[in-house]
Amino acid sequence: MLRALALVLLLANGVYFAWAHGYLLPYGFGPAAQSEPQRLAQQVKPDAIRLLSAKEFQRIEDQVKAEQEHKECLQAGPFDATQAEGLRRALAEALPPEAWQVDEAPIAPRWIIYMGKYANADVLAKKRAEVAGMNLSVESLKNATLEPGFSLGAFASKAEADGALVRLAAKGLHTARVLQEQTAGMAYRLTLPAVNAALKPKLEGVQAALAGKSLHACH
Repeated sequence: MLRALALVLLLANGVYFAWAHGYLLPYGFGPAAQSEPQRLAQQVKPDAIRLLSAKEFQRIEDQVKAEQEHKECLQAGPFDATQAEGLRRALAEALPPEAWQVDEAPIAPRWIIYMGKYANADVLAKKRAEVAGMNLSVESLKNATLEPGFSLGAFASKAEADGALVRLAAKGLHTARVLQEQTAGMAYRLTLPAVNAALKPKLEGVQAALAGKSLHACH
């Protein structure tokens, strides 16, 4: 009895060995094939590992900190062509090239119905009050050379401005005149896309080239 049992166990072990090693696959018996190429692709390749020097590690660490640091976008302008040229020179000396850009945009001509120039601020205030009493809108001037004075409207063409002046004259306003406040040309604007704490002190080097224009948040 024991001999028969031992023979059965020996036979069973032989069958399992043959099954486990795929010897019975031609007969339709065997373990399922285990193949996961994606795991092989995820394995670390020792030959691709490179030790960083202390200098390289510091550079990467500084870069990560800089990317995480708070940054703001600042703009200034508009500038004319001469101002823009001087600004570019100052920027090139004070800031890295990727820290700034000066873009140009066309300027459309503009005509206004102009009131001025007045002798002083008191006369200007009196005229503003008179116009307000006629229920007319008063606008500030964009051209500082026309101060002290004000505008009663801006137009894209002289013909439009002349027509508006005729309508104002019909309401009793006879001291205004049509004036071209802005001629066609090109304007330039400075953009600093990513100003951080390290870059801000360097902006002192370009203040003189801003021609009195202040830096403000991008819009």
